[in-house]
Amino acid sequence: MDLQISVFLFFILFTAGHSLDCYECLGLTGSCADQKLKTCPGGSSKCMSVTAVTQGGEITVKVKTKDCAPACQNGSMNFGISKVTSSCCNTDQCNFQDAPDPSNIPNGKTCYSCDGQSCSNTVRCSGTEDRCIKATGISSVAVKGCASKSMCDPTSFIPNVEDISCCEGNLCNGAQSVTQSFLFLCCSLLSYFLLH
Repeated sequence: MDLQISVFLFFILFTAGHSLDCYECLGLTGSCADQKLKTCPGGSSKCMSVTAVTQGGEITVKVKTKDCAPACQNGSMNFGISKVTSSCCNTDQCNFQDAPDPSNIPNGKTCYSCDGQSCSNTVRCSGTEDRCIKATGISSVAVKGCASKSMCDPTSFIPNVEDISCCEGNLCNGAQSVTQSFLFLCCSLLSYFLLH
């Protein structure tokens, strides 16, 4: 009997003290070649890998990042000038591979997107983006675009974005004007991934 209690207590202490180990990197040049292993802080139950591609005129910026996360979803979002793909997992060192580049293969779906002046622009969805998304970012900035179904899950965690609603029909996320810069939200999303 004492042996069973000892084994039980040992098991509780061992599992309570185990922290997740994830790779960490910030690839501002589109590569995560210099990744390091880190022990995640309490509250982080996932390892994530994110690839973000932002297009501004003739300039394309690709950022790859890996880190621990409190919550995370596999999927992609496309806001017109910015596309983000995330891969999440929950075992030690499972985020060794980079998140894939966002797909450029159209899937036939079309949604409204915002450019800072208006939300009447349209964006062609690609890959697994089977929903139109409408949300509010920091400082009440409106964002619209395409998203994978997993990103629309009420339990999903998208940094600096709230009031997320998704719909399934073409252009179902409505068009309306905005007064604040959409680029501000994109920069906020990228800064979250870069600083966390």
